[in-house]
Amino acid sequence: MKKIINGKVYDTDTAKMVGSWDNGHPANDFAYCSEELYRKKTGEFFLHGEGGALSRYASHSGDNSGWGEEIIPLTYNAAQEWAEKHLDGDGYCAIFGEPDANSEDVTLGIRVSAAAAAKLKREASMQGITQAALLERLIMGS
Repeated sequence: MKKIINGKVYDTDTAKMVGSWDNGHPANDFAYCSEELYRKKTGEFFLHGEGGALSRYASHSGDNSGWGEEIIPLTYNAAQEWAEKHLDGDGYCAIFGEPDANSEDVTLGIRVSAAAAAKLKREASMQGITQAALLERLIMGS
């Protein structure tokens, strides 16, 4: 499914599906509902949901309801919440990494040029630190 929302393209054919869930009803049941979590190349997340006439994704026409589907853009935090609710620990960690209960770290999804990424990798390697630690040093001025 491809949808333009607020001038942005959300396409299940070009984004990577990173998690899925369904409510356990048979696919031909009116109450069937499923959702797939996708991540775009830009790092943005969205849900593709579909379901029967009694699901939250039902399509409505007059007094009739039927099968429907929808794309819903998600913030990073909303995608994390969805994954916590619908995926097991391994599935969550595959997408967002291992949570550290004592850490205040935040994961950022950023795009930089290939040259900048290569320079970051090279400089971090020369200093014997992670790329994240190098970026934090540069940002914090330490």
